[in-house]
Amino acid sequence: MFGFFQRRRHEKILAQVFPEAWREILLNRFPLFRILPGQDKAELEQLIQIFLAEKLFEGCDGLVLTDEIKVTIAAQACLLLLHRETEIYPELRSILVYPSSYQAKSVQHSGSGIVSESDSHRLGESWGHGTVVLAWDSVARGVININDGQNVALHEFAHQLDQEDGLADGRPEIKSEVSFAERRARYLTWARVLSAEYEALCEKAEGGRKSVLDHYGATNPAEFFAVASECFFEKPLQMQRKHPELYEEFKKFYHQDPASWRQREIQ
Repeated sequence: MFGFFQRRRHEKILAQVFPEAWREILLNRFPLFRILPGQDKAELEQLIQIFLAEKLFEGCDGLVLTDEIKVTIAAQACLLLLHRETEIYPELRSILVYPSSYQAKSVQHSGSGIVSESDSHRLGESWGHGTVVLAWDSVARGVININDGQNVALHEFAHQLDQEDGLADGRPEIKSEVSFAERRARYLTWARVLSAEYEALCEKAEGGRKSVLDHYGATNPAEFFAVASECFFEKPLQMQRKHPELYEEFKKFYHQDPASWRQREIQ
């Protein structure tokens, strides 16, 4: 019954024409949109319409929210959902947007049972109970440069996908209509490839050696998944060349092939 009412609500939202002003924002602020195949552009616009109708945006520290801010963030969040059999971040309720980096408390537990708190500057966070926090200036920088593998919006919304099963463990739920046996086989391959790649990145980070993947991904498996998602969309040709198995796993997970977009762009 809930699914029926949700479909009806989405139909009403999509019956409205996608605003031309929003499309101009996508063309001017979101370079990845310009190189998407035409069918993907249309699907992305529909996802953005639903996302903006259902999610609450809140400006923090005096930030006045504009369509530019909301559409730019929504576009990056929805890029991760193209072609995937999934709801639009079902647990996500609100997006808090700060003008720049903000202070947040960090809680650390020592092995001896001592708990300490400290303040740290952050560019973004993904909370398991329905909130994403972003620094707008960092979002704006990340979305314009599509070649550096640094994109805080993609990173935090990848965490949201990871957290949909209730755990932030770098093992997001694989949603598909294939049989249980096939899905299990997919999980086993996913776990094998990502575990090996995570260990390899940890070794490179420890040795100070360069990697296509940002060393921050060596923090833990959850951060590895988010960092690899950034790399998949922003440095797909390098990732495909240096980490072919990892690229194939993300290609299957996201049902997208960003390397093909870049190859068409080059030609």
